[in-house]
Formats: sequence, C-alpha cells, structure tokens
Amino acid sequence: MNMRILLVGALALGAVGMAQADSARVQPVPYHYGMPLNVAKVVSMSEPATPECKVITADMTFIDKAGQLEAISYRKLSDACSNQN
Repeated sequence: MNMRILLVGALALGAVGMAQADSARVQPVPYHYGMPLNVAKVVSMSEPATPECKVITADMTFIDKAGQLEAISYRKLSDACSNQN
C-alpha cells in the first residue's frame, strides 16, 4: 500500500516537473484585446526586474481548459510602480 502511494506521488511530481520544463519551451504569443484565453491553471508568471516605474512586457504560461500548455506576453506597469506614491 505504501509503495502505491509513493509511486503515485512520484508520478505527480514528475508531471509537475515536466509542465515546468515545457513552460521554458513554449514561445509566448502577444496578447491582443478580446483574445480568448480559457485558462484552467497558471503555471508561471514572469517579468523583467526594473527599479523604474514604466510599462514592461510580462509573460504568463498556463494550461488551458483543453489541457494544452500555452503562453502569452502582455504589457503592464512594472512592480516598481506599486511602491511609488
């Protein structure tokens, strides 16, 4: 019984690792207004670090409702803007 639990746990960890490894291979598609995303689960979000408050390009990798790994890039204000008054 314990061996079965270990095997299931190892398979689950392997699947997470594969999804993260695949996220490095998916090229982000630029987001445009009204684009349907159908996000089931967000895998990762990243943006360049900058000390200045400015518009940057961020990336989001996600699994859509069909189970496919997708990635988009979008424009947003940098995190430095939230620290300014």
